[in-house]
Amino acid sequence: MNFDALPPMNEHISKQFDAELEQMRTRVLQMGGMVELQIAKALDGLASGDIGELDQVIDDDHRINQMELELDEACTQMIAKRQPTARDLRLVMTVFKMITDLERIGDEAKKIAKMSRRLHTSDKPFTPRIELRHSANLAIDMLRKTLDAFARLDINSVADVVRQDKQVDAEFKGIIRQLITFLMEDPRTISAGIDTLFMAKAIERIGDHAKNMSEYVIYMVKGRDIRHAGIEAIEQEVSQ
Repeated sequence: MNFDALPPMNEHISKQFDAELEQMRTRVLQMGGMVELQIAKALDGLASGDIGELDQVIDDDHRINQMELELDEACTQMIAKRQPTARDLRLVMTVFKMITDLERIGDEAKKIAKMSRRLHTSDKPFTPRIELRHSANLAIDMLRKTLDAFARLDINSVADVVRQDKQVDAEFKGIIRQLITFLMEDPRTISAGIDTLFMAKAIERIGDHAKNMSEYVIYMVKGRDIRHAGIEAIEQEVSQ
């Protein structure tokens, strides 16, 4: 064998490390795709009353939990074996944080499915007069933009995500006002109204988690922790 023709050991190790990092990023995106699908199915089940679809969302939550555990272990092993530094370390730490938020988004999707199931199987089925789809679509779009920013290492859309989070918060406050009005008009809807409130809160929390994740992406790309910094600081960081 001509050993002179072989690549240097450091180069070989570097390429292997890069491949492991890329695989980790891919697995995070797969988890994100699964979470997004869970939200969509829960909302579809709410609209259609498809109990089978809602049960599937509830049952599939364990898959997201398992993804989090596996990625958590992969991050731990990566740090222990590779001892990454600088940008590579920021990627691993970002993955650590993002998978926690993704798992919690999965929990919120499961919560929506459970509340929807209860509404559609109660003795007095309740057709929600509260529109949740618009705020849900905003939250889903936030998640998509964040995952895209993570995939592309492109933070240009992060400021949009933060602005959308404020919209989702405003929608939630509007839903509370509507619910109070309906419950005052007809106290018999209190139980269903509480379930609807829990679903609206779950959507608002999905937006919060997506916002958190978008801030982690800025840390990964720029090395700056801009949590709690406000929209102006985020816009400035993105523009630099």
